[in-house]
Amino acid sequence: MRVSFLVYGLLYVLVEIVGTQLEAIGWPRLTPLDVATAVANACLTVAVGVAVLVGLDVGGRRWRRSVQEWRAERARLAEQYWAEQPPIEVPSWRSEPLALPAGPPGTPAPGPVHYVSGPGRPFPEEPGRLL
Repeated sequence: MRVSFLVYGLLYVLVEIVGTQLEAIGWPRLTPLDVATAVANACLTVAVGVAVLVGLDVGGRRWRRSVQEWRAERARLAEQYWAEQPPIEVPSWRSEPLALPAGPPGTPAPGPVHYVSGPGRPFPEEPGRLL
């Protein structure tokens, strides 16, 4: 569909160029050589226009491919650069912490001793108030 619009557009431009050149000559003095010259000029104009468009398309594709390769190369080099870099070491501005003095040996706390019952549920099974 896009190609058909392009062909119709080119034919329209071709007919307009031929018509403009024939109108400049004038209908009373028109000869077959004038018609052939107008058609040749119009075809040349359309051919040059198509060549410019094709050249821009091909150049754009090659440029885009080269830019993608360039970006891939830069990404690879950046990854390689960061892989080669050692980690940054930052010294601390704080002084070393002082060692704590040894405390007295552990003594049991005064008061009643609470024991946990053996394996099983730690709470009674009957309903009621649980502490």
